[in-house]
Amino acid sequence: MRVIGEHAVVLGAGMAGLLAARALTGAYERVTIVERDGGSTREARKGVPQGRHAHVLLPRGQRTLEDFFPGLERELVDGGAVVADPGTDHRFVMGGRTLLRRAGTERAIQASRPFLERAVRERVAALPGVRFACGRDVVGLLSGGPGRISGVQVMPRSVGGAAEELRADLVVDAMGRGGRTRYWLERLGYGPVPREEIDIGVGYASRPIRPALAARIGRAVVVGPRPGRSAGMALVAVEGDRYLLTVAGLNRRPPADDDGFLAFARELAPPDVFEAIRTAEPLGGIATHRYSSDLRVRYEKVRNLPEGLVVTGDALCSFNPIYAQGMTVAGLEAEALRRSLREGPRDLARRYFRAVAKTLDDPWRMAVAADLSLPEVEGRRSPAIKIMNAYVDRVQAAAAQDAAVGEQFFRVIGLLDPPTALMRPAVLARALLPGGRGRVAAPVAREEHATA
Repeated sequence: MRVIGEHAVVLGAGMAGLLAARALTGAYERVTIVERDGGSTREARKGVPQGRHAHVLLPRGQRTLEDFFPGLERELVDGGAVVADPGTDHRFVMGGRTLLRRAGTERAIQASRPFLERAVRERVAALPGVRFACGRDVVGLLSGGPGRISGVQVMPRSVGGAAEELRADLVVDAMGRGGRTRYWLERLGYGPVPREEIDIGVGYASRPIRPALAARIGRAVVVGPRPGRSAGMALVAVEGDRYLLTVAGLNRRPPADDDGFLAFARELAPPDVFEAIRTAEPLGGIATHRYSSDLRVRYEKVRNLPEGLVVTGDALCSFNPIYAQGMTVAGLEAEALRRSLREGPRDLARRYFRAVAKTLDDPWRMAVAADLSLPEVEGRRSPAIKIMNAYVDRVQAAAAQDAAVGEQFFRVIGLLDPPTALMRPAVLARALLPGGRGRVAAPVAREEHATA
């Protein structure tokens, strides 16, 4: 990649910011990553409150990380990350049914969010020209005249610190849902910036445990919400010979006391899994978090969008965490940024926002449709969404009996294939035709697809 600028500033050192910084290296001589938290990365950070909860890196996300950081998978495994075959080591219960899939088709690397983020951060820190500026709040954008952002103003969090101006050819907002870029742009005369939002009110609670009966439950158990029971759970083996147990509910908060937490898990877990949870050794307290809404900010629709600023991660599009799309989508956004940078600096912001909007369309539609399949979630259900949800229910029913259908379904939700892959004739036949769901059939023919 050719150099197109002297300095880029990334706001936020979470996964989205780190991946954006990786995309920027080579295109800018220097990359500064501004982070409000301190430099320690051993534990879950205040700026990543979801870090104490179970995370799943989707198959597409694993491929993206390995592409950006060759050899990272081996480093993670050598450091203690868990390797699993989803076909034999995972149990997925969706729509009240345990779905089948084939063994040996994918390899899952499982780790806690702090463990994974630390490994990525160390790789980014070793890149030439990259530096971290920790312990600083971003307080505003700097205008470089009409139609251009020329940097940011930051304030050290230490007592008595003075405001600093960081001039940059490009600013990347990766500050998450709490970032104020949209408001700062409107204050500078840009916009308005439209957005789409669906209130879901997800509350979740998590605890690290060490089950004595771990062999009985495999390396991951995921139970999705369904109509009539808008709650789900994930039990995931991670580094340190432990599991992370997360329970979540829409428009309800799982209890943070021991008895209430266990009672909530009992509503969701299959009986053998709950027995492993009940008899497990607790390894820490119960962490809670609340997620208010699905949110997508449509910068690509702003007519007077300035140059010098792009947005990524939850600041751009934030999904129901139950679907585990966040880190993987951040990787897809970083790929879109890298492609845009390769085309040069001219009209960079607009080209990026248009490209990333296409990248986001499929995961956004899937997440929103899944949320709107639950009667507890308020929102307009278009005829297309109703038809989609009815068909997905049929696909899941087929996947409970047919591993070929299950494998295709998991490729779609793993963002390896587009949702249209579920409309291929072989899947349609097995999902809709009488007798088409009663056997484990030959693999569904497919074309390799990369969502980006």
